Amino acid sequence: MDADRLRLVVVRAYRTMAYVTGTMLIILCFVGIPLQVWAHFDAVAKVVGTIHGVLYIIYLVVAFTMTRFVRIRTASITTIIVLLAGTIPVLTFVVERWITHRYIEPVLAPVPVSAAQEAAVSP
Repeated sequence: MDADRLRLVVVRAYRTMAYVTGTMLIILCFVGIPLQVWAHFDAVAKVVGTIHGVLYIIYLVVAFTMTRFVRIRTASITTIIVLLAGTIPVLTFVVERWITHRYIEPVLAPVPVSAAQEAAVSP
């Protein structure tokens, strides 16, 4: 698999995990926890909390890998924000859009062919 295809796979995996992890966290915080506190029904919080925990670990691995592929520095505030986004409800959606526009789209954009390169290729 070439580097561009691998980069695309990692970016898609990141975006998917961001949405899935974010959705599970919203369900946990706005359905599971209120049911646990006010209705004394903790089954939803236990199941969804466990699922979110496992998905968050997967999200961390995929998100960190994505930051490497789109050339975000390892010890930067951007990497920390991306990794912590799965701990605050709704933040994964906001961070995913920001990262997509700021870092992913420029890296995945096709390189424009200059007139000089085009002339060199043409017979």
